[in-house]
Amino acid sequence: MIPIPGILIALLTFPGVIIHEAAHLIFCRLAGLAVFDVCYFRVGSPAGYVIHEVPTTYRASFAVSMGPFVANSALCVAFCSAGLLPVWELKLQDPVAYFFLWLGLSIGMHAFPSAQDLKPLFAGAGPAIRSGSLLAIVGLPFIAVFWVGNLLRFFWADLLYGVGIGLALPAWLLERAI
Repeated sequence: MIPIPGILIALLTFPGVIIHEAAHLIFCRLAGLAVFDVCYFRVGSPAGYVIHEVPTTYRASFAVSMGPFVANSALCVAFCSAGLLPVWELKLQDPVAYFFLWLGLSIGMHAFPSAQDLKPLFAGAGPAIRSGSLLAIVGLPFIAVFWVGNLLRFFWADLLYGVGIGLALPAWLLERAI
């Protein structure tokens, strides 16, 4: 396995970083949180960020932390599907289709919530569960899976996720539809 610096990955997949941070911003706005600073993309660590006020409810915290997963995943499927049909099914060597595949995969690779995104969810899960929050009870196993996924980024878990939902899922659906 060849380690590739995170900065190079961020440069090659910058649309995913931008979408991830834009989704944080949108979910902050939907939760009514004040946003103090936004960086959609930069060469550095982290590649992007949204600094916002601390959510007062577990629901708001969950939405802000997990919103990018939903947004990036949906856009990954949409863009990859648009590129996959001409390339996979029609066997066309279309540069626009390959652009959509790159765009979808780069967005899908940044779907996982970061460790920084997950920290408030872990911290707030216990009190939320004790107060009877169904979201915290149901969401905790998913948060644990994302935590492990973050650890496995070294082994390209984020790329495997993007390929899985962006290429394998639409290809499987195409096979059944045609």
